[in-house]
Amino acid sequence: MTLRIDKPPFLIGMTVAAAVCFLLVVLRRKPAGWLRGTWTARWALTVVAAVCCGAAIGWLLAWLVSDVFDTFGLPLTIMTRVWVALAAAGLCLAVVSIWRARWWRVVLAVLCVPVFLITSAAWINIDFGAYRNLDDAIGVDPYPALSLAGQTGDAGPADPHLASDWHAPGDMPSAGRIGTVRIPATVSGFAARPAEVYLPPAALVEHPPVLPVIEMFSGQPGSPIDIFESARFETYLNAYAAAHHGLAPIVVVPDQLSRPEHNPMCVDSPLGKSATYLTVDVPDWITSHLHVGSSRTSWAIGGYSQGGTCSIQFGAGDPSRFGAILDISGEVAPTIGSQTVQKGFGGSAAAYKAASPLTLLRTNAPFSHTFGIFGVGDADSRYGPGLRTVAAAASRAGMLTQLIQSPHSGHDWNTVRYVLARAVPPLSAHLGL
Repeated sequence: MTLRIDKPPFLIGMTVAAAVCFLLVVLRRKPAGWLRGTWTARWALTVVAAVCCGAAIGWLLAWLVSDVFDTFGLPLTIMTRVWVALAAAGLCLAVVSIWRARWWRVVLAVLCVPVFLITSAAWINIDFGAYRNLDDAIGVDPYPALSLAGQTGDAGPADPHLASDWHAPGDMPSAGRIGTVRIPATVSGFAARPAEVYLPPAALVEHPPVLPVIEMFSGQPGSPIDIFESARFETYLNAYAAAHHGLAPIVVVPDQLSRPEHNPMCVDSPLGKSATYLTVDVPDWITSHLHVGSSRTSWAIGGYSQGGTCSIQFGAGDPSRFGAILDISGEVAPTIGSQTVQKGFGGSAAAYKAASPLTLLRTNAPFSHTFGIFGVGDADSRYGPGLRTVAAAASRAGMLTQLIQSPHSGHDWNTVRYVLARAVPPLSAHLGL
């Protein structure tokens, strides 16, 4: 379950296995000499027809899912479409190969099916950059319950230069720790799943310094573990901590969805009081359990995709709470499609407009002491324009902004990792480290 499925050994091995399976299925007769007797004309036509038909079906399926029904909320890339077509071609070939075949060839064809599927899925995973191993893919939470021993929970000073007199002790761990916590929905009653928390090395000693905090959100569909399993946020935080005496922001990843397919749009509505949970219950838990700064200059909010939309909603909506925003591939406004206004805003178009980031940026300007980092893949034709529109509006509203564009990536976790690697240093510096 922990085998790396995103590395060349696995990818090359599966591709070779799929090619071998293809040849074994195609070569129905034992060769007599150099390919003599290997194919009959009828079987050759059958193979070509099966492969072409399967590929066409796969391409059509990808088109329907992506361009007609918009199942994932973004267009599938050419690479993903090609691998879906190849998988379907392999399946179709395996099916026709069992017609009037000996029993062992039927078994062979059946065994080749998972090889075709796994190979295609592995390469599609590379395109999206989502999973490192099978545990990631099936959503297993690998993180234990987090021990908060040593975390006083006292709100730290409003000093913008946190830990200025910090000296790392000799027994400080070399890397931070990730753990699972339950943040109660005391005020909101929101049905949140467990949250994930990253504590940097400096927070794991007996007398930790006051540190800044980032409230971070995954995308939708998704769960809090995605920020560490798919985005690998801790990699960049640990790298920053290694170069800064163990200091890095604490990161709290609460559940803004309640379940993977649900999208309450980070507002209070019949879909759930997610806004109250994320801006009242979660900050209350943070200040009562973690040794963090009390000033807005010590607090940031961020997220990816739907989580990025939430981050700009809250960051622009409550500048007195958050001094920095990290919006990665967020939308120009919260949405669940045609039912957005009816289900999320009681049918009020005015309420929906008032909750949009562009309106909040205009209403609460100027943001002269807020830092906004906006990240996007340069191949993200679906959400890239909206993200750039929001970034420009934030700049016009007086926010200090930085735009990070990931080359040759789209609306995927490859973009998230590229942006996080470059956002952690300036964000941490702005937060007082």
